[in-house]
Amino acid sequence: MSAAPVFAYDRMFRLDGRTVFVSGAAGHLGQAMTRGFLAHGARVILNGRNAQRLDTLRAKLRQENVDPDQIAVCAFDIRDEDAFARCLATLPRLDVLVNNAITVEMGTIASTSADQFATAYDSGVRAAFSAMRIAEPPLMKAVNATGHAAVVNIASMYGSVSPDPSIYGTTGLNSPPHYGPAKAALLQLTRYMACHWGGKGIRVNAIAPGPFPRHEFQNEHPEFATRLAAKTPLARVGAPNEIAGAAVFLASDAASYVTGTTLAVDGGWTSW
Repeated sequence: MSAAPVFAYDRMFRLDGRTVFVSGAAGHLGQAMTRGFLAHGARVILNGRNAQRLDTLRAKLRQENVDPDQIAVCAFDIRDEDAFARCLATLPRLDVLVNNAITVEMGTIASTSADQFATAYDSGVRAAFSAMRIAEPPLMKAVNATGHAAVVNIASMYGSVSPDPSIYGTTGLNSPPHYGPAKAALLQLTRYMACHWGGKGIRVNAIAPGPFPRHEFQNEHPEFATRLAAKTPLARVGAPNEIAGAAVFLASDAASYVTGTTLAVDGGWTSW
C-alpha cells in the first residue's frame, strides 16, 4: 500500500518547481490555463501547431512580467508522436500533462464528413492516448521525485449531453456531430487511464467546460450568447480565466486523492 503524500495546507495549490505541458496552449482556454499554471509557480511548455502564435503568446506573457525561465515553446502537431518524444527528451521530468488540443470544423449532420469524424477522434482521443503513453516515463520521474504526477484531459459538457439545436439557429456556430462523441471518448479514456495508472501514482482527470464562446462570437451574435447564457443556472457564459482554477486544482497537491473524475466547469449547464 502506497503512503499518502505529505500535505502542506499553505502550499497545496502551488506548482513551484513543476513542469506542465499544455497542448493547444495558444487557444481560447489554453491561454487561460497557461496563465493559471504560471501564476502558481509552474514552468509551462507551450505546445501547438502554429509556432508564430506560440511565440506571440510567449512575448505577451513576458510583458506580463512572467519569468522567461518559466516558459518554453515546443511547436508541433500533438498527433506527431516523434516530435512529442523529442520535446519530452529535453526535460528532466514531466509533472503535469494537459491534453487540450483537438481539431474540429463547424458543421451540421448534413455537412459533416467521415473524414471530419476521423480528424476529431485522431486529434482529440488517439493523440491524447499517445501523449499519455509517451509521457509515462517522465511522469514516473516526477512521481519518484515529488510523489505526484497528473494528467488533465480537457473534454466538454457535450461529452455528456447533446447540444440543444434551438440555441444555434442559423448562426453557423453549431457544435458539430463529431465533437461531442470525441469528447465522450476522451472522458472514458480518462477513467480507463486513471484505473490503470492509479497504482503508479499518476492521477488522470478531466475537465468538462461548458459555454465559453469567444468574445468575437458574442459580439457578432449577441442573441446566440444570450441563449447560451439562459441555458445555465448561473445565467451567463464563462470567461476564459474561469477554467484556470479547475486546471490548477487538478494539477496540484490539493487534488492528491482525486483521480478518474470529470470536473464540470459549465455554470451548471448539465445540472438541469
